[in-house]
This record gives sequence, C-alpha cells and structure tokens, in this order.
Amino acid sequence: MTPMLETEDLTLRVDGMRLPARWLHPVGARPDGPVLVFLHEGLGSIGLWKDFPEALCQATGLSGFLYDRQGHGAADPLTHWPRGIGHMEREADQILPEVLAAAGIDRFIHIGHSNGGSIALLHAAQRPAGLLGVMVEAAHVFIDDITRQGLLAVRDAFQAGPLRDKLRRWHGDNTDSLFWAWNTTWLDPDYAGWNITERLRAIRCPVLAIQGEDDDYGSPRQVEVICQETGGPAVPLLLPQCGHVPHHQVREVVLEAMAGAVAAWTAPAAMAA
Repeated sequence: MTPMLETEDLTLRVDGMRLPARWLHPVGARPDGPVLVFLHEGLGSIGLWKDFPEALCQATGLSGFLYDRQGHGAADPLTHWPRGIGHMEREADQILPEVLAAAGIDRFIHIGHSNGGSIALLHAAQRPAGLLGVMVEAAHVFIDDITRQGLLAVRDAFQAGPLRDKLRRWHGDNTDSLFWAWNTTWLDPDYAGWNITERLRAIRCPVLAIQGEDDDYGSPRQVEVICQETGGPAVPLLLPQCGHVPHHQVREVVLEAMAGAVAAWTAPAAMAA
C-alpha cells in the first residue's frame, strides 16, 4: 500500500546548536505550495505535536516542517536560566530565519502553539517575503494574571513527580533544564512587563488567532489584542470547553479552521495579490 505521507528526519546546525527537525510530505503534495511550519509550545517538541501536523498536511496537500528549539526534545540542552526578557524575540528575529534558510524554505505558513505562537507573530512582524499567513493557538502577547497562576500550579505539579515523568518521555535528559528555564523565566519579576503588542502592528499577512475559553495560561483578552492590534486581517476563534491545547482537545474543529484558512490564503487570487 502506498503511504499517504512520507516522513524525513534530519538534524540542523544553527547558531552552533544541533536542532532535530522533520519533514512531512503528503503523497501528491503541491510542488509549488508553501510549507506549513510548526512552532511548538514552551514545553513542547516535535513529538508532542503527535499526529496533528500529519493530519493538517494531508488535509491541505502541503508539506510540513517541524523542529525542536534548543533545550527541547533531543536538541542541544539549555545552559542557563531564567532566559531573560527578549529570548522569544531572539528566536523569532535570529534563530527562526536561520532555521528556514537551512531547511531551504522560502514560502511558508506558520502554525504556532503557545510560545511558538508568540514566536510566529514576532517573526511575522519582520514581514518576511515568503510568509503567507500565521495561525496561532494560545499565543501570548503580554503577561496575564492567569498566566502566573497557571505557572505556579504547573510548578507544583512538576515538583510532585507525575508531570516530570510525563515530560521526560518527550525531552529525556533535557527535562529538568527545560522545565525550570521555562517556568523561572515566565515567573521572573523582571518579565512581568513583557509585552509585544506594538510589534503586532507591523504584521501585514493574515492571522487566525485560536484560543480555548478555559485556557489556564491566558485569558481571551490575548486573542482580542492580537486581532485588534495586528496590521493585517485577523480572525479570532474562541473555543468553548477547551483549554491550552486546542489542536488536541478539539482537534476536528481546529483542523477544519486551519485547513480553511490555508485554502483561502493559497487560492490563486490570494497568491497573486
């Protein structure tokens, strides 16, 4: 039986770091189509996306690309924390462009979850020539009160043990350094004023902003601000009875919304604009 999708694992060398990556190629993928670039959450990895990227690639007929940021999955470990204000800006402004260049990607659509969504928006604010649109889930553009509450709760869960064991499945020896780098950075008092709202105004490509109404790490105000402040067309999608991971918790709804956005952004009229 012919596989519906071909997978290629590789390792990138970017800024002196070893970053695992993965290509997803649906059989019969559009040769002239953009690439779907998946940017994982703050405790995420290639593996934690599970099979959602494959499903979206098959639904759209487009190839997908995923990679682990430093400290995640099997990537080179983080060496210090808290990471300080500006670490996501560095990912968007310096590392992500190098990743795209190393992978040979020049036309693309971002799909970013949580921290990955913030990175996607920051990169879009640079107006890279090949970016056709951005889809974000649970992205942060400022620090919510609910964000701190969620971080304190997850810190307790990690110290209690089961969460640490669960994360170790995906991050191995990187687990402790990744968790504490993520948690201590967001809880650092110096980080409380972090806000990227002004950078949103430079975005010109279309944006789909998705969030669960029951997200433990951000209020619906995040989506409101994204859609109000972005300089291009933006569509909000607030999902009832959904938490921080819409692509798993209400998978079919998210899949349909994302596939619809991709179809609109890659239609001949849109591509010619």
